[in-house]
This record gives sequence, structure tokens and C-alpha cells, in this order.
Amino acid sequence: MALATSALIPAPPANAGAATGNATEWTQLLNNSELVGLVGQSAEQIQNQVKQITQLAEQIQNQMRIYENMLQNTAKLPSHVWGQVESDLGKLQGIVSQGQGIAFSMGNIDDVLKQRFQSYADFKSDLPKGQSFSSAWQSWSDTNRDTVAGTLKAANLTAEQFSSEEATMRQLRSMSESADGQMKALQVGHQIATQQIAQTQKLRGLLAQQTTMMGTWYQSEQAKDDLAQARRADFFKRTESPSTTDGQQFRPNW
Repeated sequence: MALATSALIPAPPANAGAATGNATEWTQLLNNSELVGLVGQSAEQIQNQVKQITQLAEQIQNQMRIYENMLQNTAKLPSHVWGQVESDLGKLQGIVSQGQGIAFSMGNIDDVLKQRFQSYADFKSDLPKGQSFSSAWQSWSDTNRDTVAGTLKAANLTAEQFSSEEATMRQLRSMSESADGQMKALQVGHQIATQQIAQTQKLRGLLAQQTTMMGTWYQSEQAKDDLAQARRADFFKRTESPSTTDGQQFRPNW
């Protein structure tokens, strides 16, 4: 993730590809306006990241199709071409991990804002059945993980073999030894790339919905603050000391 984003958001858990972070440590160092500002910047950066990984998934999907066509016309892909396959599938594994990390981070943002601002916790969203964004992100993460696992299982592979770049590369090297193994890897890669395109589209929609909700909440809070400030200014304006008839300001003695 972008440096500015990672500075704000605690790292995702081990099953999302990174170490666990503490959601409350950094919030204690920020006042409310700084926190809200950084959350807004972070959400915008994540939007850009999601767009980039969606485009990358589409590119990998197209490449897998090209590799499959090449393999149909030859006994086995040469080593230099298979090296490109390994690189693309390694990137695909990274896309899955990034998606999981984004889901964890955005759910964490929702939890932090609810802990810091009661008004945010009470703010209504358009999610069904009163669902929170935190639970919505968890649901997305579970669905994405189960979808990938199902595709791997259908090819007699395991999620553990696709859980890290090292494990993925080790499995790919094993599969490259035969044309059947190469075709299986290409088919699995194509299916996962297709799934990730669909899943990142859902991720973008959920992210946009949460960002809009946070913006609406912040604007409502700002409007309340502006109204309170205007009322205070009006109160003190009306309670200024009155003037005497000779133009001298009245000064009470006590």
C-alpha cells in the first residue's frame, strides 16, 4: 500500500499478508480534525490502489488467455515464456493479498471512527439490515478468500499453496515440469484473475459507499459546529455593554 496509507492504517493480519497492528495507538496521537483529514486522504489513496489492481487483474486475465493459446500449439511452453507466466501469477497472488489488506484496513477505519466519535457510530448508512461497514468488509474478505480457495480446490491445489509469493513460486516451478501442469496453472490463473476483477469491482463499490458516508457524516458535524459558533457569536453580540446617552460606554462597577 502507499506509504501515506500505511502510515495511517494499521497493517492487516497475517492471513491478509502482513503483521497485525494496533488500531488505537496512532489515533491517540491525533486530534479529531487531523484524524478525519487523514482518513479522507487514505480513502482516496485506496480508491486509486483498487483501480490499479483491477487494471492489473484485467491485464493478467488477457495474458493467461494468450499463454493458453500458445500452449495448445506446442508441447510445452519454453522456459523464458514460463518465466513470464510465473511473474504474472506472482502478481496475481499479490492482488489477492492486497484486496484482503484493503478490506481489513477499511473495516479498521470504520471501527476506529466509531470508537472516537459517537455521532459516527450513530450515523445511519444504506447498508442492509443495519450492517456496519466493518462487518461488510469482513463479509467481502471471507467471500473473496473462499472463492479463491474453491478454485484452487477444484484444481487439486490448496489455499496454502497460493498464500504467499514464495509458496506460489514453489508450486509453479513444480507444475512447469509438464504440459498438463502448465495448462492447469494457466487455467487456475485465468479463473482467479476473472474472479478478482469481479471482486475488486465490488470492493470499489463498497469503498465508494463508505467514503460517501464518511463525507456526509463529516459535513453534518461541520454544519453543527458552524451553527454552534454562529449562535455563540450572536449571543455575545447581543450581550455587549449598552451605550450611554452621551456616547460613552457604560461600565458597571462592582
